[in-house]
Amino acid sequence: MQAIAVRDRDAGPAGMSLTDMPYPHAAENDVIVRVHAAGFTPGELDWPATWTDRAGRDRTPSVPGHELSGVVVELGYGTTGLSVGQRVFGLADWARNGTLAEYTAVEARNLAPLPADIDHTVAAALPISGLTAWQGLFDHGRLTAGQTVLVHGAAGGVGSIAVQLAREAGARVIGTGRASGRDRARALGVDTFIDLRTDKLQDAGEVDVVFDVIGGDILDRSAALVRAGGTLVSIVTPPRVRPKDGRAVFFVVEPDRARLADLATRLRDGRLKQDVGAVRPLAEAPTAFTPGRRTPGKTIIRVTED
Repeated sequence: MQAIAVRDRDAGPAGMSLTDMPYPHAAENDVIVRVHAAGFTPGELDWPATWTDRAGRDRTPSVPGHELSGVVVELGYGTTGLSVGQRVFGLADWARNGTLAEYTAVEARNLAPLPADIDHTVAAALPISGLTAWQGLFDHGRLTAGQTVLVHGAAGGVGSIAVQLAREAGARVIGTGRASGRDRARALGVDTFIDLRTDKLQDAGEVDVVFDVIGGDILDRSAALVRAGGTLVSIVTPPRVRPKDGRAVFFVVEPDRARLADLATRLRDGRLKQDVGAVRPLAEAPTAFTPGRRTPGKTIIRVTED
């Protein structure tokens, strides 16, 4: 099969190439998915799991990408809940070959059924951003109706989903970001937008939850905004500065079949808007990893035509 492989950690995107790779093996409770569309995180070339397995052993050449939408073509021994020919989407394991390939092996529990009226390119953009936003707001941030949440990067991939979920939950939303994202953030439902380059962060006032996707100094300064009993949540790094009378949480997104199905329902109902940017063929995936490359929306790799 054709796949994007990485072999040299120091080479970065220049070390990525389209190559022939062995067809994947379906282990117990796995499925083999023919990938129609795949999503990726540009920074994953810096993740240890891209280069080594859970025992710390080198696993190159490895295939990056961890979001996918496609069709089940094979079931591993003992696999239940999915069937051959079924449309699915979800997350591939961090420490196994990923989704920038024509076929990939995925634990069945990491995938959810994909309704026939949702395009694969749209579905492939949803798993990481959707699950991260939900888990950050509700599982870790414990956000409830009537509270106020500050969402950093409100016009970005994760932030834009967080804004929509928080608004639907009955929370007041303050969004931050660049001035260029102001109109999009307001259209998604933020009550107040703070330009991190020109406005004062402290003007946000006290909030119940801060959801951080930026890190660094912004994360440090956000701790002072969390009111007593509130939570500072980051997906970038463990907070160095903790709220005086609140909680500080760092987490990595986890697969969740039931939540993926719920997000797909929201997408179908029009309650959730997804920002898909460029859709590129598999051969062009390496150029999409170029450091500092900024494009509107989430870039998706089209692997197989429907």
